[in-house]
Amino acid sequence: MKLKEKTKRKIRICATSILVICIAPIFQSVENISGASTLDEFSGKDIVCAIDLNDDIHGYQTSMTYEVLEKFAQESRCNINIVASGRHTNYIDSLKNGKVDIVVKTVTDSLEDNPDIMLSREVEKNTVWAVSSDKAHCIRQVNSWICHFTQSDDYKKIQKKYFRTYNPYKLADNAITISTLSPYDGLIRKYAATLGWDWKMLAAVIYQESRFSIGTKSHRGATGLMQVMPQTAKIYGVDNLLDPEQNLYAGTAHLKRLQDMMKKNGIEGDELIKFTLAAYNAGEGRIADCRNFAKVKNVDCNQWEEIVNLIPLMREDSILQEKSVKFGKFQGYETIAYVDSIMSIYEQFQTICAVK
Repeated sequence: MKLKEKTKRKIRICATSILVICIAPIFQSVENISGASTLDEFSGKDIVCAIDLNDDIHGYQTSMTYEVLEKFAQESRCNINIVASGRHTNYIDSLKNGKVDIVVKTVTDSLEDNPDIMLSREVEKNTVWAVSSDKAHCIRQVNSWICHFTQSDDYKKIQKKYFRTYNPYKLADNAITISTLSPYDGLIRKYAATLGWDWKMLAAVIYQESRFSIGTKSHRGATGLMQVMPQTAKIYGVDNLLDPEQNLYAGTAHLKRLQDMMKKNGIEGDELIKFTLAAYNAGEGRIADCRNFAKVKNVDCNQWEEIVNLIPLMREDSILQEKSVKFGKFQGYETIAYVDSIMSIYEQFQTICAVK
């Protein structure tokens, strides 16, 4: 009888063990599907995330990562500050000293071999999220969320939004019509209205400046969608040029100031847009020089083509003796090409997109 009882106990223990082994993966799966973590390491906290993808010039990986990080913050119920990589900033060191909570980087051997950090599972195009090695509990929640989110419809929509061509010439050459010009059409419409512009014209400016990539940065320090200089951003109260809306706000506020200045000079219609664009590229002082010199030469200073025809004279040494010119010689090649390019892009956008 005792033998039978022992046998029954062994059977119950074995059955319980088998049940636990079978059920545990199901609970893990449920956790992954919900995107939640029992640890909830980020809820209610302020976290700093750095996107360090230096090879993403004119690409959409940084733009997509920015939106994914915003989704992570929203679903993890935390406040997030997302920063872009600096030329001389080592964000791995920032992880170790606690200044940054998460760094998004491209997978490399040196990254995987670094004992000071822990890496998440891969996300898109071999990118991973890194945390300090003393935060294993955080990487568990990150992995759980990534596993859930990368299988969601929201993620597929984000992929579709960023990994497609927005090249207006390629689309036009292939007679492809579209209803979406960029990943940021909603914001572009909003800020184009502040200028009184057709939204496709502002889209053309942004395409010229950054190809719709928030990660674009010039050697002069101009940053983001509209390539706004940090000192210009400060004038308009903007401190995060990586943020698409802040960048558009600063860029269009600057355009509006320039446009209002041109309006006071009696410039109208398409000419108003061309002069505003020229000033955005070359600076208002340079364009004022061009217009003042045109007046001296009895040329219509409110017609952009007249200014273009006059600019070759401003490349000569003799311009240094001209009292109406304050900023010296002006080559103007870049500015002329800039205005021409945007007007051409705008025409292409009108061709491929009939949406008003």
